[in-house]
Amino acid sequence: MVDVVVVGAGFAGLYMVHRARELGLDVVGIEAADGVGGTWWWNRYPGARCDVESLEYSYSFDEDLQQEWEWTERYAGQPEILRYLDHVADRFDLRPHFRFGTRVTAATWDEGRARWWVETDAGDTVKARFVVMATGCLSSAMEPAIPGRDSFAGATHHTGRWPHEGVDLAGRRVGVIGTGSSGIQAIPVIAEEAAELTVFQRTPAYSVPARNGPLDPVEAKEVKARYAELRAANRLRATGFGSRVPPAGASALQATDEERRAEYEARWQRGGFTFLAGYTDLFTDPGANATAAEFVREKIGEVVADPEVAARLAPTQMIGCKRLCLDTGYYEAFNRPHVRLVDLRETLLEAITPDGIRTSAGHHDLDVIVFATGFDAMTGALSRIDVRGRDGLDLRDAWAAGPRTYLGLAVHGFPNLFTVTGPGSPSVLTNMVVSIEHHVDWIAGCIAHLDQAGRTAIEARPEAQERWVEHVNGVAAFTIFPTCSSWYLGANVPGKTRVFMPLPGFPAYAETVAEITADGYRGFALT
Repeated sequence: MVDVVVVGAGFAGLYMVHRARELGLDVVGIEAADGVGGTWWWNRYPGARCDVESLEYSYSFDEDLQQEWEWTERYAGQPEILRYLDHVADRFDLRPHFRFGTRVTAATWDEGRARWWVETDAGDTVKARFVVMATGCLSSAMEPAIPGRDSFAGATHHTGRWPHEGVDLAGRRVGVIGTGSSGIQAIPVIAEEAAELTVFQRTPAYSVPARNGPLDPVEAKEVKARYAELRAANRLRATGFGSRVPPAGASALQATDEERRAEYEARWQRGGFTFLAGYTDLFTDPGANATAAEFVREKIGEVVADPEVAARLAPTQMIGCKRLCLDTGYYEAFNRPHVRLVDLRETLLEAITPDGIRTSAGHHDLDVIVFATGFDAMTGALSRIDVRGRDGLDLRDAWAAGPRTYLGLAVHGFPNLFTVTGPGSPSVLTNMVVSIEHHVDWIAGCIAHLDQAGRTAIEARPEAQERWVEHVNGVAAFTIFPTCSSWYLGANVPGKTRVFMPLPGFPAYAETVAEITADGYRGFALT
């Protein structure tokens, strides 16, 4: 029997194991992959890269770690992020506490003994006082249910499960299904190698240039000289990052057309998510939002040579209601003579055939199909584990009408089970590392409090959980986020109940959690 089982070895799992060891707890981490990295272990597709700047998408808990690690690019690519996490695992001697190549299949609460029984595909069972689900928000790949998929004679690959040895696409006819973040990152790189590239787009996404490049050593030195100040400032931003580029004003509608255009142009040239941080009302006022959306549509028209292709690539929904994408040469790729766009709003994707993809407008001969179809976000990884709480309650049944948590950290009916960046917390609307560190620190503090107070279990009270769900929905209703079908609502997963899952606004959330904790863990039952 151990004190804590941690499921996952990404940013969250590594830090949770580190904090548990600091508390002197007996901890076991269980990871399906053969090494650390979480989503950065699996997502090795061409062009895979973080969309938060590397100096900010990194741990802040150890000053020596911050100072010693040298990032090479403004936006770190997958290989560099994986090297960073390997370094963290070795530096803090975390690997011996993990079982790699092992998948958790079930977790069952034993009420009489106040223990979790955690089962794995290796056929063993680990008993633990606490279970921490550090399974990631974007780790459960969505495989599309397209008729004839298994009949394809060529190779198929999902961006979220890319072969570690890479894929040789030289001289191949490649089809990419999906134009979300993964597709937008992969398409320009695939276009450089493939003989022909056909992109199948259902809904166009807004994308702004990343302006990635080698990290300026002077900039890195300046940031490191005041890292604590930067981290503190970021935690006061709704997204948990981007404090180095403050907003231009409170409202886009209060600026003149010339002022607004100049502001958007400057941010477009700088690149990155700060484009949508120019004015503070872009996520709350549809009129203000429309000014930014139109600017991006105009940019697409300027970049893409064929007006008809440009029109198909131009989104119509509000910008930011789906996750904004960052790209390097995405729209430019469609100016290449061997790159074609198939708009699935105009022509129906009917089936995958042995030789390619058939649409209502004809057949596309392909050698390789890439599914850039995203993830079952926020809840997918948890729903694939048979989690049973008090009286055998199945977590999937508890969440049948949409995920319900208290603070995104705990679920009524599942004592001593914690979720890192779970639904109902800011999570995917933030720099994930900021939210992860906040949650792990809270969980570690909670376990320490229980042990010091002689308590054996903690559980969210049902009334507190219901109030929190109402609060999350109420906050989201004041924003543009629920206005379009996005993976924030689970709209990309057939049959999944559409509920807006993350909570906008990190600072207010962190303040609320601190108040609840200081008030004796208000809303929790400690037994």
